[in-house]
Amino acid sequence: MDGLKTTAAREQRKLETRPSFFHPVSLVRYVGIVDGVTLLVLFGFAMPLKYWADLPVAVTIVGTTHGAVFAAYLLTILYAQIRVQWPFGWTALAVAAGCIPFGSFVLDRVLKKRQHKFPVKPFPAIWLVYLAVLFTFLDLFTQLPVMSTFAVSLGATAMMAGFVVGMYSFTNTIGNILAGVLTDRLGAYAVFTAGLLATSLTLLLYQAVWSPEQLLAVRFLHGLLGGLIVPAAFTYIANVTRTERQGSQSAVTGSFVGIAAIVGPAYSGIMAARVGVPFVFTTVAAAGFALFLAVILFVRSRRVAIFRERRQAKRLEPNRGMVLAFAGAFFLMVSQGALAYLLPLHVQELGYDSRTSGMMMSIFGVIAVLLFVLPTKRIFDRVSPFVCYVIGLGLMGLSQILIGQSAGSLPLGAVMVLYGIGFSFLFPAINTMLAHSTSPDNRGKAYGLFYAFFSIGVVVGSSGLGLIPASLPTLFAIMGGVLLGCVAVSLATARPGAKPAEKNQPVG
Repeated sequence: MDGLKTTAAREQRKLETRPSFFHPVSLVRYVGIVDGVTLLVLFGFAMPLKYWADLPVAVTIVGTTHGAVFAAYLLTILYAQIRVQWPFGWTALAVAAGCIPFGSFVLDRVLKKRQHKFPVKPFPAIWLVYLAVLFTFLDLFTQLPVMSTFAVSLGATAMMAGFVVGMYSFTNTIGNILAGVLTDRLGAYAVFTAGLLATSLTLLLYQAVWSPEQLLAVRFLHGLLGGLIVPAAFTYIANVTRTERQGSQSAVTGSFVGIAAIVGPAYSGIMAARVGVPFVFTTVAAAGFALFLAVILFVRSRRVAIFRERRQAKRLEPNRGMVLAFAGAFFLMVSQGALAYLLPLHVQELGYDSRTSGMMMSIFGVIAVLLFVLPTKRIFDRVSPFVCYVIGLGLMGLSQILIGQSAGSLPLGAVMVLYGIGFSFLFPAINTMLAHSTSPDNRGKAYGLFYAFFSIGVVVGSSGLGLIPASLPTLFAIMGGVLLGCVAVSLATARPGAKPAEKNQPVG
């Protein structure tokens, strides 16, 4: 009898792990094959037609098709990472295989033999929060290359276009603070889901904009409602993460910010040129609606355990760790705003086109993402947040100075690598400091203020330097000096052996 039970249990396990068409790994394999075929057609058929038969339309058609398939392939890889939770090396291998001719076919054979080792696991709720962070920053970064030109196309003056661009950051600051207060009072779930739905609905309003005044009103709503998501998301992540893993957890979250910084501007720039700016925001809205439905479906029944709905909110009393985190957030985004403003001008002055400045921004983003997702992320658990803070802010300040002195694409690229390393140290450090310096009862307010400083920093960095009549190298030097000055003040006021104000413990 026992033997029969053992056999039955073994057969049941085989059924549970048997590969099926909708198994996440199967989807990676099948879509990967399609991606591999379109890549071979692009290299083996379309490109020869373009260069040997003077038929560039072949590359346009096949290239667009391959791009769409590759995007779907990346989504299946992300889905597999979430559902089977395989080591990140498999994700990196799958992405690399999709970029190499015949790579997808080799990967298919490798995965087919090992698919039974990847059983499907329950959908982890925290991945929805990661995706919400990705959505929010994707929403932000898709605006950067197109908003000013979109305003001008509607008849806005240069001054009005500036107001249109700045309005989002202004009201986003208000939204961040409001989200922090509401998160402590109502819980992260309510603010999180309301922010997702409201932001997605607002993005659809760009389709109905026909004048600069209407665009300004939509920007007001967009910034205000978009500011609700991130404080609630980061509050939840900090609440469910153990103290000793805050650094690496912040690095993982930062990787989604980095991915958005890489993908967002490129996507909006390409698609806006082909089908218009409103279409870009409509596609982002569609992603937001899908994410909202996923949160309702997978989180609603578990929201009390996961999001700890209502708490007795406590007064937020500033302490050293909190002040350093706020200062780091502000100067991080001041530096980013300055880079977004000065780097394209510097690249143009060196005789390169806009593609070079885009590539330089991508270099820094790629370096940061790699350090966030590779085993190097463990550094942020083992090294104190204050040390990471000093290293990160110091490297970013030094990089700003060196960018202004770089006279070629190669040294400029090397400096952007250094800048990416600095960013990868600073972002986890300031998030860890804030988590250590608050409790679950006031962390929402803290993250609301934290991201308000983010929004203010972008405005100060991009517009503040524009008011200074100086050469580009001088402006870069000023920015670098400000960051290094912040490091000096932090070191001068450091208290040896100081402990975090309050240790964070997971609530889920």
